[in-house]
Amino acid sequence: MRLINYYICPSEWLAGRARDSRINNMKRPIRVLVAKVGLDGHDRGAKVVATALRDAGMEVIYTGLRQTPEMVVSTALQEDVDAIGISILSGAHMTVFPKVQQLMKEKGLKDVLLTGGGIIPDEDMKQLQECGVGKLFPPSAPTTDIAGYITGWVQEHRR
Repeated sequence: MRLINYYICPSEWLAGRARDSRINNMKRPIRVLVAKVGLDGHDRGAKVVATALRDAGMEVIYTGLRQTPEMVVSTALQEDVDAIGISILSGAHMTVFPKVQQLMKEKGLKDVLLTGGGIIPDEDMKQLQECGVGKLFPPSAPTTDIAGYITGWVQEHRR
């Protein structure tokens, strides 16, 4: 499922970032999969982030609700994404992120960023990052920080 074009008024920063969100030496925008895994039915934050990333010049694929880790990784592979962002509010982050990470390794997605955010305690964020998950963002994180992090990571790690 593709992201529906929601209307928000992009800031000057986001408009300026559109030209910077292309991968080094590539002529396509950064591709990000935004996913909601499990029974978590709260997707407003995921849609806000997806819209902000789109406004920053990225191509965003939004999976919709109630995806399995297998569905997320399969979609990431099919869509040739540069990053996967998981929004999670259910408390299942210590199960979901390691499972998605394991499936990414099995499918050869070793150069794809796994990031996300939601209600994740700081201690759990630290533990997940030590296991190789990218930066995780709390609900209060500015969307410009999220877009900037993804852009920087992709430009540094993807060719």
